[in-house]
Amino acid sequence: MNPQPPFLPLTSAEGRACGIDQFDIILVTGDAYIDHPSFGTALIGRVLWDAGFSVGIIAQPDVKTERDFTALGRPRLFFGISSGNVDSMVNNLTPNLKRRSSDVYSPGGVPRRPDRATIVYANRVHATYPGTPIVIGGIEASLRRFAHYDYWQDRVRQSILADAPATLLAYGMAERQMVAIARRLDAGEPARALRDIPGTCCTMEVAEWRVARPEGVVVIPGFSEVSSDKTAYARAFALHYREQDPVRGRTLAQPHPKTVIVQNPPAPPLSAAELDHIYELPFSRRTHPSYPEPVPALEPVQFSVVSHRGCFGSCSFCALTHHQGRIIQSRSIGSIVREVTRMAVMPEFKGIVKDVGGPTANMYGTECDRWGTAGACPDMSCSPACPTLRTSHRKLADLLKRISDVPGVKKVFVSSGIRYDLVLADDSGSRYLDDLCDCHVSGHLKVAPEHISPHVTEAMNKPDGSVFDRFVNRFEALQKGKPTRQYLVPYFMSGHPGCTVSDMVELAEYIRDRGLYTEQVQDFTPTPMSVSTSMYYTGLNPFTLEPVHVPKGREKRIQRALMQYREPQNRGLVLEGLRMAGREDLIGSGKKCLVAGESRDHRFRPGPAAQRK
Repeated sequence: MNPQPPFLPLTSAEGRACGIDQFDIILVTGDAYIDHPSFGTALIGRVLWDAGFSVGIIAQPDVKTERDFTALGRPRLFFGISSGNVDSMVNNLTPNLKRRSSDVYSPGGVPRRPDRATIVYANRVHATYPGTPIVIGGIEASLRRFAHYDYWQDRVRQSILADAPATLLAYGMAERQMVAIARRLDAGEPARALRDIPGTCCTMEVAEWRVARPEGVVVIPGFSEVSSDKTAYARAFALHYREQDPVRGRTLAQPHPKTVIVQNPPAPPLSAAELDHIYELPFSRRTHPSYPEPVPALEPVQFSVVSHRGCFGSCSFCALTHHQGRIIQSRSIGSIVREVTRMAVMPEFKGIVKDVGGPTANMYGTECDRWGTAGACPDMSCSPACPTLRTSHRKLADLLKRISDVPGVKKVFVSSGIRYDLVLADDSGSRYLDDLCDCHVSGHLKVAPEHISPHVTEAMNKPDGSVFDRFVNRFEALQKGKPTRQYLVPYFMSGHPGCTVSDMVELAEYIRDRGLYTEQVQDFTPTPMSVSTSMYYTGLNPFTLEPVHVPKGREKRIQRALMQYREPQNRGLVLEGLRMAGREDLIGSGKKCLVAGESRDHRFRPGPAAQRK
């Protein structure tokens, strides 16, 4: 196989320059092609090339014509299709269902990605090249692999495999799966025989399922049930949620009207050596030179480093448990230092490493005695209090120091979120926070308490508000004597299941009393396959089936307004919310009041023209 080119080919001419007349695999993506390990298509493409397969990329094809889909010809093995780094519906529409005017993953920010991009691309490829295997993957396919509530249509949709003409769905990060698929197809196996690869989903004809149902498969409530019965939806969610572990997870099946979706257990996590090898592949860390305009998504990550994968936090509103999993997979310090050393000689590098992290920056190096043999515990979330979880920050502190010592590096920042409960639970966490404030925070440290009411944080599976208070006190103590003061920028969330207007009033008071900056406000958006989305749709806790309050409509707007009660345009909604909560004591001119009361200044006054009459 030819050595890896500076960029994977986007055209047949680029392929011929690499000695390729027919590509083994063609990847179709809704993003522009950025050759950086933070972008899934580049990552999978480089891994497949490294495994000995030629790869071409069709980036952001025009779906109104076949021209872009035929530009590289028919692949020898299969098409790999992804919506890109984000779910296309999340990318294209705001939480208020308004169409976004820009797309940071496109040249010049101009939107080019269709709604439900994975399905649209798969249909176009299938129509153009019938009989060629199609493998769908990426975040959109991964998190829509079972019947799921779709916020944008306000209904339960089928598994994406029931809607897209695909042979297989590769879920999770998918390097192992994609190489296994390529090798088995290359060896002559028919595509329909590839039903046993961990980390993939396939379909089975209903008639075949009835006759040859595999043993040991956990059957969850089917599409007909979950689309008509919210309790059945909650039960189905709890069943598949508990099987997303590579060690103890079992095969799952969900019947649909015309097919049965079968999910194999998750792929085993990558070792440190495997992660090191992948992230040290020769990524150029640039956009493809054919683009006349910059792609905005590159700028914040071009000189950032992925240190690990996975997150054991299991926040209810995050679907990472279904994608990267709870087991932390960390790279070696030597590998990360080598990556930064290569970055530091690039002419664009200005001496700043913008981020070193993963889903949660300070989970790097975390280990558990059970993960390798028993997987993550099925009946509890990992927490700093667990005696088998080793959460020392020493390795992370060593990593940051080693990167800082790389020639050409002036500053190393940590921009990924940190778990403040981990900092507080570990003796080395105090030194880590000291180092963070001294060397690795530019001016603002981002943290995500999300809320402070105990039953809301419980619904979110976040630490109690008192834990955040302890962290704030420790952070503030570190500011004494600093020539330049640093600030905490907390992320808070409104409208989450379990949250009432009274809870949001409590949060508003907390923000007032702490003098916190609240520009970073998130109104809960139900994205596919999170615990919170299941609660939003069903009104039930999927694990206990107990009722959960779900704010919707006007109440949801009031909750968001209360979080930004200082904004003049929110005044009417804030007044309404305070009255709903019976907190008229917070209306007026007093020191503790959130909003001014009614006065002559706030009543209707005729305009100048009317006054002249």
